[in-house]
Amino acid sequence: MNKEKERALLVGVNIDSQENFQKLMDELENLAVACDIEVVGREIQNLYEVNKPLYIGKGKAEEISNIAQELNVDYVIFNNELSHTQIRNLQKIINCSILDRTSLILEIFSKRARTKEAKLQVEVARLEYMLPRLVGLHSSLGRQGGGAGLSNKGLGEKKIELDRRRIEEKLTELKKELEELSTDREVQRKKREESEIPLVALVGYTNAGKSSLMNYMIDRFVKDNDKKVLEEDMLFATLDTSVRKIELEDNRKFLLSDTVGFISELPHDLIKAFRSTLDEIKNADLLLQVIDYSDPDFYSQMQVTKETLEKIGAGDIPVIYVYNKSELMLDKLPLVDENEIYLSIKERKGMDELIDIIIENLFKNYKKCKMLIPFSQGAVVSYLNDHANVMSTEYNENGTLLLVECREAQYNKYKEFVVEEVQ
Repeated sequence: MNKEKERALLVGVNIDSQENFQKLMDELENLAVACDIEVVGREIQNLYEVNKPLYIGKGKAEEISNIAQELNVDYVIFNNELSHTQIRNLQKIINCSILDRTSLILEIFSKRARTKEAKLQVEVARLEYMLPRLVGLHSSLGRQGGGAGLSNKGLGEKKIELDRRRIEEKLTELKKELEELSTDREVQRKKREESEIPLVALVGYTNAGKSSLMNYMIDRFVKDNDKKVLEEDMLFATLDTSVRKIELEDNRKFLLSDTVGFISELPHDLIKAFRSTLDEIKNADLLLQVIDYSDPDFYSQMQVTKETLEKIGAGDIPVIYVYNKSELMLDKLPLVDENEIYLSIKERKGMDELIDIIIENLFKNYKKCKMLIPFSQGAVVSYLNDHANVMSTEYNENGTLLLVECREAQYNKYKEFVVEEVQ
């Protein structure tokens, strides 16, 4: 027997004829669907500014209370983040659970987290969201009782203080665990840096096709289905950062990282909690920003990505703009314009061209030369085979002759062995 879906009424305030308001409301509905909640209605109020005590007007709140009762909804979901005062005041009027955009996103993250680190990050963000809102969340308890000293506080207030203390203790404990995992991640990162393999990070709005691109690369270069990431047509299908080594046909290598997608008004607590994961992006040599070109609002989604990258300190990293789902908009693919490419991951159109652009960007400062390495320096040959692109190997009486493509630092390190520079 299928469990009946929970039902929700969406509420939004359009402040001063906000340009992308309708898009944000559509996105809120998609977030509810991603949370397995059925949206049965929307209520909009046009205002010049938000009503501070209630977020919406008092008359509108009473109207929403009646509609919620008629539609038999489980939740009334507001499009913006509500303060604890607003939650408390709204609950006095609307007799059902109140959610806002932030709590909805936190709920999705909570359901999707798979690794220990992601689960801890989500829990930290959830508790930090709850802490200032305890009064609103416990508004139904009210103040009871009397007497002197501590007993002067009502049971509801005692409960709030007790919960606050428990949450603060839990936060301290979780942050300590996260710190330990963050240290492990830093060790892994240092090892990767020592290997001198460049890192490419997939970034972009949620559900633009980052995981599809990651899985294409795994299919083509790794050929191991166990290495694939979750790929679903829904918001925030991927929360856990996955890093895969991509070995190209010409023996060049890079690491490809798939990260959590961005969204308008991504909660600050989530960005803060996912800081160590998002550091994967900050440490990248190159970003592939995947864009859903078929979405009418793709440009503002690009702006959201740009702002989020700047917020985490990754605003200066070189970017290739990958306009995915272009088959729905253009007749002829691929279309390449310097660091922009219009392609279709689904139809495999433009993938060779994308790889060429990645190679061009990642390896443009590499030097190509012939090195003659004496047989007594076998460790140098091993190092270059592991860390550079050795294109050919020959042996003569003087040693090992390598045709090698390497970083400038590697070239300078082993300059004494260079016998010829190759253009």
